[in-house]
Amino acid sequence: MTRPTSLEHHPDLIEMRERYERAGSSSIAQVIEGLSLLAGLYLAISPWVVGFNGLSRLTVSNLVTGIAVAALALAFASAYGRTYGISWVAPVIGIWTIMAPWITGSATRGSIWNNVITGIVILLLGLGAAAMASKKMTNMSQRRGMSHMGDTSNRSDMPHRPDMPNRP
Repeated sequence: MTRPTSLEHHPDLIEMRERYERAGSSSIAQVIEGLSLLAGLYLAISPWVVGFNGLSRLTVSNLVTGIAVAALALAFASAYGRTYGISWVAPVIGIWTIMAPWITGSATRGSIWNNVITGIVILLLGLGAAAMASKKMTNMSQRRGMSHMGDTSNRSDMPHRPDMPNRP
């Protein structure tokens, strides 16, 4: 049995896009995306705000991971249907942010407090984004039932296509 190489031929493509659009435009998703963007931008500039920019390894780490979090937040906001699968990255970045002062050997009082608090915020926002993605995937698979197995005989919303006969 051959399968299409892209989702463009998926029978539920329109429904999936609408579902992702609804998930990405919900008020909870918008709050998570907005706060994630702000947390990422803050993490990127935090070495200069808090005053530990002399710690070059931690400064670079915060700059890069902050930009990554902000980019993830923008991706979730603009193309949720394409990016929900990488929502697990945000909590990992949050954990890295918490541990970075010790791993980079740049642990000062200011850098520790800054990274632990910002890391916890990013971790929690990332877990929220991942939970939303998980919830949407669970809802979609429950609603579709067995249709992912090729059995469309029980689908009342599926138009009959003579080129795709039902299989026993």
